[in-house]
Amino acid sequence: MEASITQSANGKLDQIIDDLGDEIREVRRYLHANPEASEHEFKTTAYLKEWLNRAGMQCRVANTKRGLVVDSLDQRGKIRVALRADIDALRLQDEKTVIYRSTEANLMHACGHDAHTAMLLGAIHALHKCRDLFDQPITWRAIFQPAEESATGANEMLDFGVMEGIDAIIALHVDPSIKVGKIGVRDGALTAICEEFDILVTGRGGHGARPHQTVDPVGAASQFVNTVYSTVPRLLDAQEPAVVSFGVFQAGINPNVIPEHVQLRGTIRTVNHLTSRFIKDKMKHIADGIAEATGADFKIDIPYMIESVVNNREVMRRCRKAAISVVGKENVRWIPHPSMGGEDFSNYLARAPGCMLRLGVGLHGQPQRYLHSPQFDIDESALTIGAKTLAHSTLRLALR
Repeated sequence: MEASITQSANGKLDQIIDDLGDEIREVRRYLHANPEASEHEFKTTAYLKEWLNRAGMQCRVANTKRGLVVDSLDQRGKIRVALRADIDALRLQDEKTVIYRSTEANLMHACGHDAHTAMLLGAIHALHKCRDLFDQPITWRAIFQPAEESATGANEMLDFGVMEGIDAIIALHVDPSIKVGKIGVRDGALTAICEEFDILVTGRGGHGARPHQTVDPVGAASQFVNTVYSTVPRLLDAQEPAVVSFGVFQAGINPNVIPEHVQLRGTIRTVNHLTSRFIKDKMKHIADGIAEATGADFKIDIPYMIESVVNNREVMRRCRKAAISVVGKENVRWIPHPSMGGEDFSNYLARAPGCMLRLGVGLHGQPQRYLHSPQFDIDESALTIGAKTLAHSTLRLALR
């Protein structure tokens, strides 16, 4: 039943999405030109609500006034499928020279959330239009989530009750390392366990000409960074994926003053909780040693953890079939290793089985525009491919 019903619907779904292709692209370009940072997505939410209302779909705005939820008109289906897109942008300057370049200084959709949102709109528009095509109801819920980049949005939406009664959840993430027209799939761990650390190194400040009268936190912090970089990778099995990176090193403001404090911030990425614990223990051990040698004090805070996105095998099997129906078997590729990136989509997977697919958006004949890069862009022909894959996947999951 699964194959025959979805096959009969694919043509209708595809035609609706193809007819909507220009509008899906314009939605993506509008969002790209008008980005909003995590926890500030009020105008984006209002824009999406207006678009959905024009398309005849009712939505509920989250309690935070950022993000929204859309339910299918018919809620009688045995399997309720959730589809999730994220709507926030990064604090990054857009350096592209395109007509849809960001109009906001130091704000940019550099991770494809504008595309995720536009594709989900296209998918649910087609599902909404095709709601009378089946003998049984197709029950779905679309989640437009804020604040993915700050890793707070998924929990906000969970507090809003978006996973109540949900049996499976799916999402797409754009991938510029995969050429347009191809889709990446993987069972098991897709992304890393992500932790951010905040380290305050405290010394005793003084005159830069008299370091013997001070406890120099800059020297202690520099030694800590270099020791972590040089020793931690050598203590780990080379076959075990793990990354420790420092992104912030902030000290004083005067060239002739040794400051009191240095702030270090960074990230730990692993796919194994034992490895994560090992790295944190070693960092504490290194900090204690340097503190003993220099007299500086280290306070290490690791405020939260984002779990790995672990794709459910059965959900992925059905979504892989959907991807094949869109781009052909030869264009659905296996992802051999998990990404060391993070995704709070994992928070939804604690409530229901699901999966995330990687959508190829790489520009043909051009250098790769990597995620989180000021030059990031996509081949927009991928937008209808992504919308079709989401719609087909919903049918494969709902009709069983």
